[in-house]
Amino acid sequence: MGHRKGVEAVRETVRAAGAAGIKYLTLFAFSSENWRRPEAEVSDLLGLLKAFIRRDLAELHRQNVRIKVIGDRHSLRSDILGLLLEAEETTTDNTALTLVIAFNYGSRDEISRAVVSLAKDVEAGRLRAQDITPALINARLDTAGIPDPDLIIRTSGEERLSNFLLWQAAYSEFIFVPEYWPDFSPEIFRSALEKFASRDRRFGGLSSQAAAVGT
Repeated sequence: MGHRKGVEAVRETVRAAGAAGIKYLTLFAFSSENWRRPEAEVSDLLGLLKAFIRRDLAELHRQNVRIKVIGDRHSLRSDILGLLLEAEETTTDNTALTLVIAFNYGSRDEISRAVVSLAKDVEAGRLRAQDITPALINARLDTAGIPDPDLIIRTSGEERLSNFLLWQAAYSEFIFVPEYWPDFSPEIFRSALEKFASRDRRFGGLSSQAAAVGT
């Protein structure tokens, strides 16, 4: 029941993000570690994913939402992979909100796959090791072409990333809310956005206040 209510929270959050003019929204749908959960729960989660795509894809497409899936696809069942590819292909030309779905995703796995890809290019002579830069690593991640997140909202009162966007979160702002995801609402979302708007983002430099005093 909680997972089903969580799907409705997804719908409400996507609508709220679109209304707020947000261009990218990433949802951690299923981690690479979630396969360790009881088989019945995993089966239910996969069933909900399939139901969500079948039911909501047309509506998301009408709303001009583009869907992008990140995560390891190699071990996915053909029916799940097919639905994810259909969602991406159907919405590929949409230009409003980009909804990034992290499925079978783990940040350490993502970074490892990027490193292996670069190592293969070095072995083949296509790349020199000393030419590997953060930008080059970034281009090999699942999120290539997607801006790093400005804000990460963690629900359920936990205060950790849980292997989510470790590389990309270098300068993200964090907001932790006590509500579990099924209870996440547009009101909680808007409150988080308001708190984010009050943050002083320095990216390693001086604060805007300090810079203003210095001038």
